[in-house]
Amino acid sequence: MKMIDLNADLGEGGKQDAALMMLASSVNIACGGHAGDEESIRRAVAHAMEARVAIGAHPGYEDPENFGRRSMKISVGKIRSLILRQLERIMRIQPQLHHVKPHGALYNQSNQDEAMAEALVVAISEALPNTILYCPPHGSLAKAAAEIKLATCAEGFIDRRYQQDGNLCPRTNERALIENIEEAASQALSIAIHQTITTLNGVTIPLNARTLCVHSDSPSALELLRLTRSSLERAGIKIMAP
Repeated sequence: MKMIDLNADLGEGGKQDAALMMLASSVNIACGGHAGDEESIRRAVAHAMEARVAIGAHPGYEDPENFGRRSMKISVGKIRSLILRQLERIMRIQPQLHHVKPHGALYNQSNQDEAMAEALVVAISEALPNTILYCPPHGSLAKAAAEIKLATCAEGFIDRRYQQDGNLCPRTNERALIENIEEAASQALSIAIHQTITTLNGVTIPLNARTLCVHSDSPSALELLRLTRSSLERAGIKIMAP
């Protein structure tokens, strides 16, 4: 039986977290960088434990004004510090974390910069040597993690369009987000069954992912995750965390 993980970015101030957790198999909880504080972390962890989903940390640039989605130039030392600071914050509430998934611009930039990727994965390994890094199938993050034997889980996105080089379309592109939930669920099926996606330019390329993400700040996130899960299950695919 084919298996896939459905992960959702939560603890970011959305009002549908509890409902989303009942449909996901793993969650990425914002830990005070791009969003979140001690209260929101405690609430998200409690919901996750009730839903019995895998709990992960979602560290990002400490830039809530731009929701951590603006590219920044910071030293590798500062990357290490912000990762450790945010992981320590969530680990005071939930010491055992199934995975870590960087957020937004930190995720995308570090996947294209070897020095940033190395600093990020070393910091994660220092705090959580037995965790899993959720990251793109190819790029600097997976490479850096492999070099220090940190486990990874390749991630695809349900509600984002891709470029022909396999990278996500920048959010500055007006078509970067897939707003039609049927189209997004169809992309999830394509990844889960065929390990392919159709790019913004209509070209089919490989995308071998074991976890699929839905952004909780999307207005249709709950409806999309419900449709995606039911579509995958009808196709005979088991939903479970890696």
